[in-house]
Amino acid sequence: MDKLSSSDQFAKRHIGISPEELQEMLRTIKADSLEQLIEETVPASIRIREPLDLPEAMTEYAYLQELKQTAALNKIFKSYIGQGYFGTITPSVLLRNVFQNPGWYTQYTPYQAEVAQGRLEALLNFQTMVSDLTGLPIANASLLDEATAVAEAMAMFHSLKAKKNAAANEFFVSSSTSPSTLDVLIARAEPLNISVKTGNWKTFDFNDRTFAVFLSYPDSEGAVVDYSDFVARVHSKGMYVGVATDLLSLALLTPPGEWGADAVVGNSQRFGVPMGYGGPHAAFFAVKEEFKRLIPGRIIGVSVDAHQKRALRMALQTREQHIRREKATSNICTAQALLAIMAGAYATYHGPHGIRQIAQRVHSMAVVLEKSLKELGFSQSNAYFFDTLRINIASAETLKAIREAALRSGVNFYYGKDFVQIALDETVSKEDLWTIHNIFEELGKQRSPLHVPNDLADRLPERLRRESSYLTHPVFNSHHTETKMMRYLKRLENKDLSLMHSMISLGSCTMKLNAASELIPVSWEAFANIHPFAPLNQTRGYQKIFKELERWLCTITGFDACSLQPNSGAQGEYAGLLTIRAFHLANKQPQRTVALIPSSAHGTNPASAVMAGMDVVVTACDEAGNIDLTDLIAKADLHKDKLACLMVTYPSTHGVFETRIKEICQIIHDRGGKVYMDGANMNAQVGLTSPGRIGADVCHLNLHKTFAIPHGGGGPGMGPICVNKSLAPYLLGHTAAPTGGSKAIRAVSAAPWGSASILLVSYAYIKMLGAEGVTDATRYAILNANYIKARLEGAYDILYTGKNGRAAHEMIVDLRPFKAVAGAEDIAKRLMDYGFHAPTLSFPVAGTIMIEPTESESKEELDRFCDALLQIRKEIDEIANGDYPLDNNVLVNSPHTNESLMADHWTHSYTREKAAYPLLYLRHGYKFWASVGRINNAAGDRNLVCTCPPVESYAEVAE
Repeated sequence: MDKLSSSDQFAKRHIGISPEELQEMLRTIKADSLEQLIEETVPASIRIREPLDLPEAMTEYAYLQELKQTAALNKIFKSYIGQGYFGTITPSVLLRNVFQNPGWYTQYTPYQAEVAQGRLEALLNFQTMVSDLTGLPIANASLLDEATAVAEAMAMFHSLKAKKNAAANEFFVSSSTSPSTLDVLIARAEPLNISVKTGNWKTFDFNDRTFAVFLSYPDSEGAVVDYSDFVARVHSKGMYVGVATDLLSLALLTPPGEWGADAVVGNSQRFGVPMGYGGPHAAFFAVKEEFKRLIPGRIIGVSVDAHQKRALRMALQTREQHIRREKATSNICTAQALLAIMAGAYATYHGPHGIRQIAQRVHSMAVVLEKSLKELGFSQSNAYFFDTLRINIASAETLKAIREAALRSGVNFYYGKDFVQIALDETVSKEDLWTIHNIFEELGKQRSPLHVPNDLADRLPERLRRESSYLTHPVFNSHHTETKMMRYLKRLENKDLSLMHSMISLGSCTMKLNAASELIPVSWEAFANIHPFAPLNQTRGYQKIFKELERWLCTITGFDACSLQPNSGAQGEYAGLLTIRAFHLANKQPQRTVALIPSSAHGTNPASAVMAGMDVVVTACDEAGNIDLTDLIAKADLHKDKLACLMVTYPSTHGVFETRIKEICQIIHDRGGKVYMDGANMNAQVGLTSPGRIGADVCHLNLHKTFAIPHGGGGPGMGPICVNKSLAPYLLGHTAAPTGGSKAIRAVSAAPWGSASILLVSYAYIKMLGAEGVTDATRYAILNANYIKARLEGAYDILYTGKNGRAAHEMIVDLRPFKAVAGAEDIAKRLMDYGFHAPTLSFPVAGTIMIEPTESESKEELDRFCDALLQIRKEIDEIANGDYPLDNNVLVNSPHTNESLMADHWTHSYTREKAAYPLLYLRHGYKFWASVGRINNAAGDRNLVCTCPPVESYAEVAE
């Protein structure tokens, strides 16, 4: 080796297995080499033999140095563009303790609530904040972005109205709605045969075809108007009302819930979350009580544990697409939990008075600026406003001159044909007002200095001044010093199991290392503080990263073109299906609407297909877990004239590389359909095979799985799509930037490149691993899965394997033989006592667990996990042998909390030691204590509470 080459390669840091451990593991799985294992696992007919055309691997240090040069290509202008994105100040205590803290960003979605009480409380704070500010009783724990939230509201209203009046298919949208929101809305409406009508709400035609109206408050022009009389008329006609709003403005304005809105949505970005060139940001969604079982996304509610102690959980989970599948009205899977936690923490840190002061200061700045510009001879069209001025410009020459003067001053405004809009935010200083003043003074009819009058009056309508209180719960009134906030956040963090503690072996979710060097640049100013609608010549650094990442993802998938826009895996599914739909429409085959979906598919697959206007036909799987070709051919023939596509996951959801996958794809192509490959299991493909190689036409990639973006407790996620030449013309466009193909379809996300800032993570992952590193990541993921399989065989049945007896990167462990003694949930909860998060539970087969270890785990960690499951197997035998009763044993009573073990009275036949320390390693720093006992799920759904309960309720639960 070259003595000048660095030995500190990133692959050695990312991949958990040493050369010595590799040999030990190969002996256990009975393979002579890693290559032999891969040959026995991946069918030869689809293997890639040549190295991927990717850049040479870089060290972490070299990468970060190079990225600083790329970041310098971005220009950090002061952006007053607004349109849902604003400058914000992230309190340092939140930046350090949440945003940059792996204890928060490496958590999984809180399906196992007993080890997720911290983030559940933080999300409950977010819901309470949203509920209080919007004036509505039910809020969810975040959605992807504001535009998506508006589309979800439309779908919710339509599903209700269609039951009463099938002819009602018009959704009226005020013309003063953000263009990007309108674009996403129309894209979502078209496949569902919903007609989106836009116009002036004042001249709205009250007809029976309209099922709901949508308004903005303040609107996209910055105006604050009183809709209350109009809303009353809409309701009198049996229609619903949705409203997009700005949370900060509601500290001063009467909340929409108080003047009749049925659903209120928006973006919480300005509550301490950087713009990040478009995301990630947590959208919010609040509704009246009557919609609580239809609201999309997750709801955090209050229940009790086995000891009658207050406990939080995700409530009403039967609404989710994983359960409802093709009957779901939403395909939302990933939310924006980490960013919702930040926004809620921002409100917790500032409290009601702090939030009001920030809102009042922003409004006052706008009032001062309006007065200043009027004195310079400019008129402003908004009679009432919160933070945005709409300056009327008489001529194109003046408009051009203002734009040029602004750019010279490092400023971005929002421009229209005959106006300039200026949206202010909490980062604006008096010096910034001087800069704006001077830009207009150059062109104004008069000269006048900027001054702040002593008797500054606000510009809010008298009828719309907020009188109701908000953020009254003690959590928003207790943590206003950094010391108290730091300790509060740490208390919450300590209640949550994350990758900081142990491996999270969730099948299909790929919880791999989220390296610090991948995450650090996300908070650099040159990436964090750029508005998504900034001129492209100010974002050359981002554009360089996008182009390279698109090229690399195409290389990895074997496809020809890529869109980075979808900001979740489910959105990627939806976007991919829309390109297929567009292809068939362009080829004058609108009748092609049937989507064949195997019975083992993810729940988001059928939900996404229905959203894309397709009819779902389920195909069977055989006893080995493969697609049943006889059934597939029969249904493909039956629907050949209407066949749109097959949705297939590869390797299968059963953890198997199906050997006849190319034949399966050809069956669909021969009948005029396209093949959509779900990228959830891409971590078993990279460098060894590819979607293009197997014959697919389009796939989405879960960057928050295969490509190292952290899960963040349930989001953020990214789901870009890659397509072949036939679908490339239909890639996603956007109103704010030239993206997509030559026949681009409408956007599915509010920002052109989705949650752009976290694309840096996947960019770094590929850049630092290089061609050999990303392929090794796949090899070692397969190795680790087969090692666990080998260790567990004999004690447990592995449900499906490939033809050579090998697993892919994950496997399903059958727990059904033990159901008379212990259910799958009992085993999942008992794993918490051993310091582990449960694997994926009862999916895709009820009564099983699906295990995926990823390449990042060491042999030591894999062995600890296997030892835990093997010891649990012994505990099952003890119960089966009658050593412990069925209703009182370590499994049924798990998890065991510290508090329950310290109780004066111990009523169990097993010892405290057996409960808490069943294996020796737990005494050496690996013990994680669940903060609550087994949660009563039924009680939580019967008594839904989605906002922070009053202090008195804590005492009531204790009693």
